[in-house]
Order: sequence, then C-alpha cells, then structure tokens
Amino acid sequence: MAKATKKQALGRGLSALLKDPENDIQSVSDKNADKVIGNVVELEIDSIEMNPFQPRSNFNDEALEELASSIRELGIIQPITVRKLDFNKFQLVSGERRYRASKLVGLETIPAYIRIANDQESLEMALVENIQRQDLDPIEIALSYQRLIDEIQITQEKLSDRVGKKRSTITNYLRLLKLHPIIQTGMRDGFISMGHGRALINIDKKKEQIAVYEKVVSDGLSVRETERLVKSLKEPQGESNPTKKEAKKVPSFATKGADALKEYLSAKVDITASASGKGKIVIPFHSEEEFQRIKKIVTGE
Repeated sequence: MAKATKKQALGRGLSALLKDPENDIQSVSDKNADKVIGNVVELEIDSIEMNPFQPRSNFNDEALEELASSIRELGIIQPITVRKLDFNKFQLVSGERRYRASKLVGLETIPAYIRIANDQESLEMALVENIQRQDLDPIEIALSYQRLIDEIQITQEKLSDRVGKKRSTITNYLRLLKLHPIIQTGMRDGFISMGHGRALINIDKKKEQIAVYEKVVSDGLSVRETERLVKSLKEPQGESNPTKKEAKKVPSFATKGADALKEYLSAKVDITASASGKGKIVIPFHSEEEFQRIKKIVTGE
C-alpha cells in the first residue's frame, strides 16, 4: 500500500512539473525530460484531446459501462498513452476506452505515459497498438492495416514484422474491404463472421454477394455451408461438368499441396493432375504488383 501511495504522489509531482511554464518540455533533450517522458504522470482529463487517427469507431456501451464500474472500484490499472502537443496540452495515442470510461466515472485526472511524437509516429503507434487488441472487429482491423499501408507507406511484408502477424493473415483481412459495404456492416455488427466474409469475397458481382449474404443471415448458414453455396454458384450448371469430373480425379497429395500453396502465396492456385502423378500448377495474377509479389516469394529475389 505504501508503494502505491508513493507512486501516486510521484505522478502528481510530475504533473506539477508539467504545469510549470519554465519546464515546458518539447523534446527529449529538454531539461527534466527524462523525469517525464516514458513515466506515468497524473494528467487532468480536460488537458487531453481525442486522437483524430484513432482507428476504433465502434464502442460497445455495455462494455464501456462495465469498464467504468471497474475503474470506479479499482481505479485505472493500465495507464493510457498520450503525446505532448503544447504547454499542458496532450493528445490521446492509445487507451480511448479507459479515457471514455474515466470521464463516465467523473474522474478529474488519469494516469498516463507521455511520449513526444509527430503525427505519423502517433498514427503508427495508435494503429499498431489497437491492432493488437482482441476486441476489434475484422473490418476495423482491415481498415487499420490499410491505413498503415497507405499513410505510413509500409509494405505488407514490413507490416507483417511490425504487428507480428503472417503476411497471409494481413492479406486475408485486407481482402475483406472488397466486400459490399452492407456486408462489411453486417460483419461489424456480428451477423456474420470473418469466415463467412472470406467465402463471400469469391463472388465477383456485388448484387450476387448481397443475395448470398441475405440467405446466409436469414438461414443461419455456417461458414462451411456458405463456402459450398458460393462454390455451387461459381460452378457451370448442367448434367455434364467436365471441370468437376477432372477435379475428382486430382490425387490427394495435389489437393493438400494446393491448400498449402494458397496459404503460402496468399493467392489462388489451380492444380490439375492425373492418377500417375503428372500435372500442372496455375497461379493467376491480376496486376503487375501481384505478379512481382508472387515472384519474390517463389524466387526470393
């Protein structure tokens, strides 16, 4: 208990330091910067503004009330992170749920880590930290990935290293943004899962996407049932279907190998093979960029 009191007192002492005009810290090289930057400081909530780069746009009211109740009983266990904008003025980098819940409770101050960062660094910190959270829906994650790629000018390979996810995982999320907006909204609202969305992506026409989506929701179809429905729509109709007959003759080693290649290349892979083991692999691409990406993976150059 004594340690907690000492820590709180220290945070308040640093807060007073930040309010001293003679100690207006603007960079890590300024006097007393080492006492503040990276440390937990008690900041007035009114001195913190929202982050315009915040990727989260949906907040569950019930979950927010539960967090507010927890803060009311136990206080804030994990400090928020802010960046210094001006004298006694800060901007939220991460921890918006804690910030919102603290305001609901009526707290006047909140513990915060202080960083000095420009807009691009702030955007990257906010996006990367929020991507790691477990309560973002698939579309929010996809939008965060896309913003990092567009605004930070980062490749999927580098993004993979930055967020600790496989490049194929990132690609699968980004593909969700090709879905019709109504379907994206349905995924955000929990009517369908990411697995359903990945199946629906294979339908090229948006009107057909919507028609299948409505059937999935109304009939409560599982992901596997949705995949079979989409596959049936894409297969040629009629009694004679040579493509389907050939597919049945593909040896199991080729079928399993195709799944592994699809995952590794994050691309469609078509394999035909005879019972003797002879066959061919076809990897379609839709742009020079995609071709170069596949080539780099295959050749390592």
